[in-house]
Amino acid sequence: MHTILGINGTVGPYLAEALHEKKVPVRGISRRPFEGPNWDHVQADLLNLPELIAATDGSTVIYLLIGLEYNIKVWERDWPIVMQNTIEACLAHNAKLVFMDNVYAYGLVKGVMTEETPYHPNSKKGAVRKAILQQITDAEKKSGLRACIGRAPDFYGPRADKSAIAMTVVERHLAGKKAQWIGNPKAQHTFGYSVDLGKSLAFLGTDDRADGQVWHLPSSSETWTGEDWIAKSAALTGAPSGYTRVGSFMLKALGLFVSMMREVEEMNYQFEHDYVFSSQKFEKTFGYKPTPYYEGLKQMVAFFRDKK
Repeated sequence: MHTILGINGTVGPYLAEALHEKKVPVRGISRRPFEGPNWDHVQADLLNLPELIAATDGSTVIYLLIGLEYNIKVWERDWPIVMQNTIEACLAHNAKLVFMDNVYAYGLVKGVMTEETPYHPNSKKGAVRKAILQQITDAEKKSGLRACIGRAPDFYGPRADKSAIAMTVVERHLAGKKAQWIGNPKAQHTFGYSVDLGKSLAFLGTDDRADGQVWHLPSSSETWTGEDWIAKSAALTGAPSGYTRVGSFMLKALGLFVSMMREVEEMNYQFEHDYVFSSQKFEKTFGYKPTPYYEGLKQMVAFFRDKK
């Protein structure tokens, strides 16, 4: 049994579908019901260790895909507990942990992000991510935890409704509005296609070669800038091709009145500078070819058009 914590997020259903195709039984766990055709579902609170251990009984692999409220106080309070509880559940059932991580622990990287990039977070959220990664490393060394980390860049694609591309570009275009872009629209920015991310996590969960390593999940190597994403989305939706830039000063000003903008502002370095993410290690090891950006964006537009 492979169990997915956070089954109802952007990537969970695509992971469940990929495991189903591999004939692997799947259990989904979340705080609210989310039934699907390819998994059984159990409601559980990941902050409650006995509840989580009971919900994951019989698991051979546990995937941690959850997303906490985008608030640094919540992250500092809850992430260490969620990670430790997940580790304890894995140890209790002798299950392998597959953790889907982001790039926050790297901080600002000048050049290409690879699995060898050191952790130098320059944000509070990045410091939290670095700390919970250390929890995994400590459990591997001290308790014999089997684990691997699948690291993804920012998301785009179907179901990625909380992604920057969805909120500032695609959904605005589908509403007939001009796009917005946080940061420098001329900077290159890698995005990971939601369907590819789900499929690639299934490789990590079912292949022992993944154990004990960090893997950058497959993402196209095309060098699209913010302006490229905006132009291609406008062409697909028939929306105005212009855009409004939301720079650092505007984010700081908005943060005085809107708490979410305060949370986004500290991460703005990712959009002010080139954000280049390499998944060559994964692609060569598992023979996986990422979806081209235009095809992925076309599927994303179709998904959000149907949803609307």
